[in-house]
Amino acid sequence: MASIAKAVTVARQADLIILAIGGDESTSREAWSETHMGDRNDITLIGQQKELVDALAETGKPMVGVIISGRPLSLVNVEDKLSAILYGWQLGQETGTAVADILFGDVNPGGKMPVTVPRTVGQIPAFYNHKPTARRGYAFADASPLYVFGYGMSYTSFEMSEPTLSEPVIDPDGQTFVSIDLTNTGDRVGDEVVQLYIRDKVSSVTRPVKELKGFERVTLQPGETRTVTLPITPDALRFYNLDMVRVVEPGEFDIMVGNSSQNVKTTTLTVR
Repeated sequence: MASIAKAVTVARQADLIILAIGGDESTSREAWSETHMGDRNDITLIGQQKELVDALAETGKPMVGVIISGRPLSLVNVEDKLSAILYGWQLGQETGTAVADILFGDVNPGGKMPVTVPRTVGQIPAFYNHKPTARRGYAFADASPLYVFGYGMSYTSFEMSEPTLSEPVIDPDGQTFVSIDLTNTGDRVGDEVVQLYIRDKVSSVTRPVKELKGFERVTLQPGETRTVTLPITPDALRFYNLDMVRVVEPGEFDIMVGNSSQNVKTTTLTVR
């Protein structure tokens, strides 16, 4: 607690708090022997990090959390105390330079979450491409993840049009293209990652609610609009049937385009 008190004293003299929290190799590893314990039964911050965040928040100073971790950490008990969160994972020798470039605005971040970050250990395993009957959750708990796969923010904003298909009806061996108009509605140049997800609405075996089948990173100037087009080939529609043969079955497919696995706009493709 003495270290926390010292941190609060220093923070009171600052205009902005940049707080590095998370874990290191010893808290972000797997357990493979009795002398190498690594897996945890809790995914929140270890030690007195929550107490540190709470104490610093009481200063009233804006606080940026830089998260260093080799595994997804649940920040549900500190998230509301942080003005911004920079999820760094495990960074290298240029950590300081990269973080400074982002926080000073020299670089506009455009990264996306490569995994699903759960709220609690009870949500593990957490992944976006689950089966329709999964993720029902527990009583008195929010079943949604803390951060969804593909989520990420920047210093600008984007708007995406409804998706359109070059050919809304195709044969099983045919292909089509889905297009959207992406506009940078902010006042800074920035990157957005346009993500394509597909779901077979009715199939002979149970399929996931969505699967990532394509993406494109786009850099836009303020006010600029660009049409982004992604291909939909038979490989994007195939799956293993009951006979373990990869097939494209006739029927309807949800074609979802967005900037994360959750924030998507949908159109329908028909395979005849």
